[in-house]
Amino acid sequence: MADVGDNDNERLANHSNQVAAGIVLSRMFGVLREALLGTLLGTGAAADAFRAALRIPNLLQNLLGEGVLSASFIPVYARLVDEGREREAGALAGATAAFLTVLVTVIVAVGIVFAEPLARVLTPGFTDGGERFALTVTLVRVVFPGVGLLVLSAWCLGVLNAHRQFFVSYVAPVFWNIAIIAALITAALLGGTDTTVAYAAAVGTVIGAFLQFVSQLPRLRRHATGLVFRLSSSVTGFRDVLGRFGTVVLGRGSVQLASYVELAVASLLAAGTLAALGYAQVLYLLPIGVFGMSVAAAELPELAAKQTHGLAAAQPTLDRALSRVAFFVAPSAVAFIFSGDRIVSLLYQGVRFTAEDVRHVGLIVTVYGFALLAATSSRVLQSVLYAVGDVRSPALYALIRVVAGLGIALALIFPLDAFQIGVEGITQVRDVTFGVTPLDERGALESLRRLGVIGLVIGSVAGAWLEYALLRRRVKRHGVAPRVGGDNQKGILIAAACMALAGVILRLIVPLPVGGKFAAVWLLALLGTVYVLVALKLQIRDALRIKAVLTRFARG
Repeated sequence: MADVGDNDNERLANHSNQVAAGIVLSRMFGVLREALLGTLLGTGAAADAFRAALRIPNLLQNLLGEGVLSASFIPVYARLVDEGREREAGALAGATAAFLTVLVTVIVAVGIVFAEPLARVLTPGFTDGGERFALTVTLVRVVFPGVGLLVLSAWCLGVLNAHRQFFVSYVAPVFWNIAIIAALITAALLGGTDTTVAYAAAVGTVIGAFLQFVSQLPRLRRHATGLVFRLSSSVTGFRDVLGRFGTVVLGRGSVQLASYVELAVASLLAAGTLAALGYAQVLYLLPIGVFGMSVAAAELPELAAKQTHGLAAAQPTLDRALSRVAFFVAPSAVAFIFSGDRIVSLLYQGVRFTAEDVRHVGLIVTVYGFALLAATSSRVLQSVLYAVGDVRSPALYALIRVVAGLGIALALIFPLDAFQIGVEGITQVRDVTFGVTPLDERGALESLRRLGVIGLVIGSVAGAWLEYALLRRRVKRHGVAPRVGGDNQKGILIAAACMALAGVILRLIVPLPVGGKFAAVWLLALLGTVYVLVALKLQIRDALRIKAVLTRFARG
């Protein structure tokens, strides 16, 4: 008979695999969406406007979306479900949905009406009377309702997660991406200008958000049998949800304010900065979503249902979770650091996305690679604290992360904006100063691919490790000792080091051209093979599990 630890490990693996499968599919379409945007818009003014238009309404999604519901709603709802109190759970879910609907409606209306002043405050570098600012305002008004629908989609995800129905919610963003892709293709086939293509993409975000929401409703109605859509403070658990909700929203509001300062600063950098940062962030968020979020999402309902008197007994579960995250993220980090330009070339390079753009975005991806292990491990530690009702600490630490990262970034971005990267390497194009680049200079086409954005990313890397250290210290107070890599820390580190060494050797002896897509594929495949072979030799648990699955598949 398998022991309890093995059963828990298998359950965690199965649940996280469901989340990962859904995220992989949605992120694959997301990468396809970004590749199409890169082909049609490159890193020009329209691309900058579209990126800004997506970021500005994110206040709504970040304040009320998945992260907040994971901290406030899911733990309370999951306990009611696991105790068999379906009617009370349904009433709580309905009251939460009604509350979110009212709140979202008000915020969307305000966002649409005040789109211009919002854009003026949050993207001061765009307010030059040109088309970029006007387009940004228009796109913000289009995108805002879609972001409201994404909040309701996050509520569906929370309900389904509590019922251990993970795949449907995490694959639902596929519809969001498909709608944008369809809109982009339609605009391109009709011969649209850059402005038309950006507008079509914005319309696609709204259609996609609606599809993402409604695609989850059939499965939700099947499992949330006692659902009653009614706003009432007397519903069991609702005041607890509101108490947690308010704490997390205040914390995330501070984080969002700080991130808007980051957006405003980025708008003061050279043209194309927001577009380049957006392309790189899609790649950066891929392993965080697939591996960090999948394990954290699978772990949260289990911990919330069972851990009511501390977490001392959860050490084996936490070790396995952190080990599983690190096993997949460590090779991703190595690939980013040593082959960031190859990955970017493979996915984005085309007529409008040039070799110079590949160098620029590839460097951003390389720097982001140093944050991956901290960012993904932090997702797991946040779930641990949410499960014991500690929602204040993760919110506070997230704020500290953003503020500290922004402080570091401000010391670097303007001096680094004096440098530019291209196929020939990095060159200095103006005097190094701590002042803002003049408007006419940063808006010129020859100012594309400046390196001020690297300062922002370095700040993000430092902030990610600071947040991890703070979360780790807080979790230790609950009687468990988290560590990057869990109980397989040493083996994962050795396998990653071998992969990194192979990456250095290959870059030294095989100077591949940046634009070689075939070369990029075989290089990444070779590096991954080195990692897996070393992991198998060291008997790392997740490597052995993958081998067993592949063996069973091969045998039919």
